[in-house]
Amino acid sequence: MSDELADNLRKYRRARGLSQEELAHRAGLSVGPVRRVEQGSDGVRMETLHALARVLGVKTSDLMAAGPPRPIQHEDPNSQNLRELRIALTPAPSLAPAGPPIGDEPNLRALRRMTHDQSVLYFGDSYESIAADLPTLIRAANNAVAYYDSGEEHANALVERSRVLNLTGRYLTQIRQFDLAHVAARGAIEDAKAAGNDLVAASGVGGMCWLLVRTERFDEAEDIAVATMDIVEPRIAGATDDDYSTWGGLAMEAAAAAMRNNRPKEAKALRKAAGTAAKAVGKTHKNLLRHWSRFGPVTAAMKELEDYMIAGDARSVVRKSRDEPALQPATWERLGGPSTNDGNRYRLDLARAYVRSGDPTAAMEELTRLAGIAPEWFRHQSSAAATFEEVVKKRRTLTTEMREVGTHLGLYP
Repeated sequence: MSDELADNLRKYRRARGLSQEELAHRAGLSVGPVRRVEQGSDGVRMETLHALARVLGVKTSDLMAAGPPRPIQHEDPNSQNLRELRIALTPAPSLAPAGPPIGDEPNLRALRRMTHDQSVLYFGDSYESIAADLPTLIRAANNAVAYYDSGEEHANALVERSRVLNLTGRYLTQIRQFDLAHVAARGAIEDAKAAGNDLVAASGVGGMCWLLVRTERFDEAEDIAVATMDIVEPRIAGATDDDYSTWGGLAMEAAAAAMRNNRPKEAKALRKAAGTAAKAVGKTHKNLLRHWSRFGPVTAAMKELEDYMIAGDARSVVRKSRDEPALQPATWERLGGPSTNDGNRYRLDLARAYVRSGDPTAAMEELTRLAGIAPEWFRHQSSAAATFEEVVKKRRTLTTEMREVGTHLGLYP
């Protein structure tokens, strides 16, 4: 992508009549990053592209174009670590007719309970357990769909497999196995659609949106989230907390994509929609097998802070973390707290805001806390490593604690 990105940035910059120095100044950057992008250097941060796109008045995706793949410099250990999961999720096809289901009649209730238990492990940062158990869970779901080949039982089996694949896709997205995650996320949506269950399908769309945002496919993420919102929009009469939470979760995903794509007006409208849904729910609502998170006023407030970070307004993040009622632990006792993942993400954003507003000590405190309470989640966050490196640049010496965090993130041997 480097050559195409360089050409696109140069084209848009010249069209605006800006020098590299002028573009950097308006974006709040030094001229170095602009020069590196236009020279085709690798390792450009997405935040840098957001800032440049805002100044140039284009979408972030307009700066990006697909280039030829680059050679892999070393073997990816996950190609072996995830071998059994890959086999279960993407079995090799054959022209031979499928054989009959193996074993006794599946127990769909037990399958749902197993999926729920695995989702609890996922949100509890127990990634090793999930990786070991998901292949068996996927095969059980496949067997149930094959066993119940028609009627209501077939639809129910499809719903349960959709939930299994949704969990699989989210786990693989979390550990940055994006292509394999796409297979799972797509399967989750297709199964729920085939079963005629719009809410479960919408949950799958939510997982797909998160994957698309993490792979910089912002246009698609926003489009499919908004289109799905139209289908599952809660009706005033008879709407449940599940309905509002699913719809509100999609609004948050769409807002995240829009903001990262330099569409702040659209993001603001979508955040407002999420806030409306959160107000309707009232307190934090939890249903791991429906919308795969917790949703309510606290979650909506936390996610909105991401927009300030993307806009480069770190001081507002720090200020709102202190002044916004929904972000105070005392409020959580009344309204219910966020999910573990959402709470951890909020703390990571806060760490980045601290270091960028001139308080690296507070930033390091947040990073150390995250390394202690969610070690597996933490080490898979690229932004954690980037934030740690920003802290290190502002310190003359590293404490033992800082070195331990850096080692955990894979930055030190």
